[in-house]
Amino acid sequence: MGNKVSREGPPPAASPNLSSPPEESACPVPERYRNQAVYNVYNQRINDPDSNAAASTGQLVVEGLDILDPKNNMPLEPNQQPCPGQKKLISTDRVVSNIPKGGTQSTWVYPSPQMFYNALKRKGKGDDVTEDDMDAVVDAHNSMNEITWQEVRMWELLHKEECGQPTLLRFLGRPDDLSPLARIRSWFGGPLPFDRHDWYVDRCGKEVRYVIDFYFDEDKAGSPDAFETIVRPALDSPEAALDRVKMGIYTTFAAYGLPCPVTWQQGSVGQAAAAMNGQQKR
Repeated sequence: MGNKVSREGPPPAASPNLSSPPEESACPVPERYRNQAVYNVYNQRINDPDSNAAASTGQLVVEGLDILDPKNNMPLEPNQQPCPGQKKLISTDRVVSNIPKGGTQSTWVYPSPQMFYNALKRKGKGDDVTEDDMDAVVDAHNSMNEITWQEVRMWELLHKEECGQPTLLRFLGRPDDLSPLARIRSWFGGPLPFDRHDWYVDRCGKEVRYVIDFYFDEDKAGSPDAFETIVRPALDSPEAALDRVKMGIYTTFAAYGLPCPVTWQQGSVGQAAAAMNGQQKR
């Protein structure tokens, strides 16, 4: 989507062409239960009355074609212009995701290939990336985010009675911060993730954090199985820890064709989790 570019790159240039957003849900979240904060892809709140304070002081910094906010050294607006030294034009078209955006009635919009390329170059991480690579890079980025949201929704089924329409409020790229799980896996000889995100979900007015590790298998490069995402609620509360225990039990029982150990009926949560795990392993 966007945010601080992690180990992949960011978005578009030229005349952005947004695809039309998906239809609204038949059961939108009532206004009184929705988190009113709206964030951009840089994890900045954009509907905060104080958010324009820096701009009013005239302390903006221009770096190349990006106008930077001195509070976080990130662009105030996405740069869709070709960056210095660019040899070919890159698409500036942006794709509308299926991920509902917190605080709004719309969905998140993915960065364009040009935006992605600019962000890589600005952060000094695009030396091995060419203009011709960007469409494929952005397609992979978008697909991983869609899969990630499906997994978040799977976890949120544990709270479907509390909130049937969770939304993604904001997200934060943390490529240099190993999660505890990633660190433990590496101790036992497992590969390190190439990226990590923290996603903040609005559960009908309650903000909850998810940790996502992204892995790439070089031996499967070029196939859909090359990427793996591991999604789970962050251990920020006893409730999140209990969710992890529940999901482990439900998934295990479903994998063996056993009914839910609580209701003794076929559990929808466990079946959904087992099916998704099976898809990722194929």
